[in-house]
Order: sequence, then C-alpha cells, then structure tokens
Amino acid sequence: MDLNFSDEDFAFQLEVRNWIKENYPEEMRARKQRSPGGALSKEDHVYWQQALAKKGWAAPGWPAEHGGPEFTPTQRYLFDLEMASADTPAIIPFGLGMVAPVIMKYGSEAQKKKYLPDILATNVWWCQGYSEPGSGSDLASLRTKAVREGDHYIVNGSKTWNTMGQHADMIFCLVRTSDEDIRQMGISFLLIDMHSPGIEVQPIVTIDCPPEGHQEINMVHFTDVKVPVENLIGEEGKGWTYAKYLLEFERGNAYSHGLKAGLDRIRQIALVEQDGEEPLSESPDFQRKMAETEIAISAMEFTELRILSSLSAGKNVGPESSLLKCRGTELQQALTELALEATASYAIPFDNPGPIKGLNAEPIGPEYANTAAPDYFNTRKVSIYAGSNEIQRNIMAKMVLGL
Repeated sequence: MDLNFSDEDFAFQLEVRNWIKENYPEEMRARKQRSPGGALSKEDHVYWQQALAKKGWAAPGWPAEHGGPEFTPTQRYLFDLEMASADTPAIIPFGLGMVAPVIMKYGSEAQKKKYLPDILATNVWWCQGYSEPGSGSDLASLRTKAVREGDHYIVNGSKTWNTMGQHADMIFCLVRTSDEDIRQMGISFLLIDMHSPGIEVQPIVTIDCPPEGHQEINMVHFTDVKVPVENLIGEEGKGWTYAKYLLEFERGNAYSHGLKAGLDRIRQIALVEQDGEEPLSESPDFQRKMAETEIAISAMEFTELRILSSLSAGKNVGPESSLLKCRGTELQQALTELALEATASYAIPFDNPGPIKGLNAEPIGPEYANTAAPDYFNTRKVSIYAGSNEIQRNIMAKMVLGL
C-alpha cells in the first residue's frame, strides 16, 4: 500500500486550488455558507457546473472519449479534496454522475450522441425516479407501469423522494414493463421528458425547510404519459441490472474531505460560543466530543486512502463502498449534532430569516445560527438514501463475513 503523493500529484492539486480561487465567486461562497444545507439556486449550480465544463472538469469520472478529464484515482481524490476544502457547490449528480454512466455502458450510440453532450454541458437538468410510496428499500416492489403501445410506452404511477424534480428537464425512471415471479425481471429503465403531458410535480415540504426556504423533495405523478420506445435504455426487463450499476456511483463517494471541512467550521463556532465564562472550545466535555469525532474522521480518511491505493493498482472497490456509505453518513450526522450543540440557544428559532433573499427581518444570532437546526434535521436522511445503512450492513455481512 502506497499512501504517498508524487510531485505531479501535488502540482495538479495546486492547479485545482488556484483555479478555484480565480473562478469561485466570493458572493456565491458567502451565500452558500449562510444558507441551510448550503442550498443554492439552480442558476448558481448551472453557472458553477458550466465553469467546470469549460475547464474540462465537470465530469471527473468520465472517460476522455465522452469529454471527461480521465483523472487518475489520485487526481480524482485530490480534486474532491480541494473542492471540499474551498466549500464549492457540490456537482449535482443525477445527470453527470448517475444516469450518464448508465448511458455510456448500456445506451445505444444514438442515445449517447443525444444525451451525453447536453449532460456534460449542464444544458439539461436531470432527476431520479426510483423510490415509490410503499416501495423504498424494497425497490423491487415498485408499481409504476409502462405499457407498450406501438412506438410508445404509456406510463402510469408515482415516484417519491425525488430531489429537485421541480427544476428538471428529464427524469430517469425504473418502471414495471411485465409481471414476473422474480420481480426484478419485470423492471425496465426509461428516460422521460419532464415536460411531457401528464406529469405533475408535487412538493414535499420536509422538516428542515422553513417557510420560504429551500425546498428540494417532491412527488412525481405520471398519468398516461407517452414515452418514445427509443428512450428505453438497453433491453426490457434488464432495468434492475442497470439500476444496480448506477448505485455503484451513488454510493462510492469519499466523505473525509467534507467531514474535515465541517469539523473546522464547528471549531470556529466553539471559539465564539460561551460555556459559562469560557469559550466552548475550552469545555472538557466538548473537547472530548470533538476529539472523538476527529479520530473517527481520520480513520475514515485512511480507509479512503487504502481504497485509493487499491484503485490506483487497478482493483475494484467492492463491498468497501457499503462501509464508506455507513460510516460516512454516520459521521455527517455526528457533525450536525455537534454544530447544534455548539450553537446552543441560537439554534432554537428554527425559522430564522437571516439568509433568505429579499427579506428585511433581522437574523437571530450569528450567521451560522441559521443553518444549525435545518442541517441537523436534513442530515437525518443520509443514513437512509442510496440504500439504508441497515441494508449496507447486510451487504457487508454477506460479502465480507460470508454470513
């Protein structure tokens, strides 16, 4: 195992750092830091992703033949590190990081030519249609049906926990095209135009979303929606295979970069907030909690570096992706709990108007107070999405322990 970076790696890291300094607007950075969950507008995300595309870095995991930078695993790691350290907007994954790899691997040449250039340029906004009411972790029980009629499918059903579908131009969906004894065999993978007649997007206002705040989750209803047959990815009945392939990209993330940046922000809060007559940073109990969290994040970082070493040697990630997902999301939740504790009474006014554009009301407490409670509540979901942590532990038990 080699955990050392080369001179070429450090030169690349410096190039990324300098590019961020020159291209990340300070006003956007400040707005992101003031906003619960780091929420930004669609326009902000499009601006940032198109700036990355102009540089050639919008799709770090894409091969060169489709316009990607073809980073080495180490370059990808350092790229993510610098982006997290600078607190840049996250790349919205649904197009660039999720459906695009499926199109590359299983799509037709016509589909690649039609969709990939617009995904790379962020000309089209994508969303995901997997979960359904009553069909979450047991995704194979989905009931949204697509019945073929001539050169179209007629789609009826609903999808839930849809992120940012109110902005989307396209949605990739798992649909049932046949009823089989083995439920997975009747599932297909469709690309659907969100502007089609018969599609309704219904907002789901979650507990982290104060009035007039950032709303991201939706229900999407399909009523007799016509979808051209050429929008089918691969073969009918093979959608489960394609969906599992996509989830490899959703789960295989590095967490330590963002966790370390989050811990640094909490340290700054602890220097300001008081514990009696002393700064919270001097509290033995809070110091212990911070130290335990820092140790866990360091262990996470070295686990990621070991995986990086394996990837650089040409090996696959395997069940370690489940380990990263479990531990990474648990630590994300731990950080928001620490931030809530550090912010103390300033976190109690949940509907704090501080960063909401256009309002003249005075914020309650310092700027960071606005984000503490919404971030805490929003982060409850991270151990559930992309396959709940209970499911991930079952995968590890089977693949690692042979149980």
